[in-house]
Amino acid sequence: MTALCHDTGLAELAPWLRADSGRASAARGLLAYRANAGASAERALSAAFPVLRQLVGAESFGALARSLWLHQPPTQGDLAQFGEALPAFIEGSAELADEPYLADCARLEWALHRCELAADAADAPSGLELLASHDPDGLRLELRPGSALCSSRFPVATLWAAHHSDEPDRFAPARRALAAGQREHAFVWRQGWRAQVLRLDAAEAAFTAAVLNGSSLAQALTAAGEGFDFAAWLTQALQRGWLTAVIAIA
Repeated sequence: MTALCHDTGLAELAPWLRADSGRASAARGLLAYRANAGASAERALSAAFPVLRQLVGAESFGALARSLWLHQPPTQGDLAQFGEALPAFIEGSAELADEPYLADCARLEWALHRCELAADAADAPSGLELLASHDPDGLRLELRPGSALCSSRFPVATLWAAHHSDEPDRFAPARRALAAGQREHAFVWRQGWRAQVLRLDAAEAAFTAAVLNGSSLAQALTAAGEGFDFAAWLTQALQRGWLTAVIAIA
C-alpha cells in the first residue's frame, strides 16, 4: 500500500515479489496499479467536486486528484469518503494561489457531498408545541442531518449557482460578485434526495451557526441580533424541511 500510494522505489517491495519476478515486470505492474489508483481518485473526486472540476479544467483537476492521492491517500475503503482534505490541500498549492476562492468552493462542495450521504430524518419536526410553552433559554433546535454552514470571504454560493444555471449569461453575477469582493454565507441542507444551497445574510448565518453548534434558542437569537425575524425563519425552516426537532433542555 505504501508503494501504491506513494512514490516508493522497488527496494521496499522486494520481500513481497516472487523470486522469478523480474525488476522490469515489477516496475510495469506497479505503474499500472498506480495509474489505476490515480484514475480511481479522479473519478471519486469528480463526483464530489463537479464545480471545482469545471473551474480548474479537467486536466488540472486530474493532476490535483492524483497529487492528493499521493500525499494524503484515503484511509477508508469507501472512496465516497475521500476528499475531505482537498480544500486545505488546495490552500497549500502554489499552483492555485492565484485563485484563492477555489478552496472555499471545494469546502462548499464537500459539505454538499457529505449532506447527500447523511442519514434520513422524519418529514415532520417534533416538539413544535414547546415553542409556545417554554422560554427560549430552555429550548434547542435540531436541524436536518448533514446541514452545514459555509462562510467565506468569496461569493461561493453565487459561483456554485452559476455552474448549475441554464441562463445564457449565467456567469455574469459571479463575475460581478468576485469583482466587488462579495462575502457570502452558504447554508447547505438536503431536500428529498438532493442537497441544496441557500445564501444567508449575516444575521441568518449567525443564528444558523449557533443552532448548528448546539446553542440554546435564546443564545442563537442573541447571536443573530435584534433585527432577526425568528417567525420568518421558522416559516422558511418548516417549508424547506430544515428543522427536525425542538428539544427541551435543562
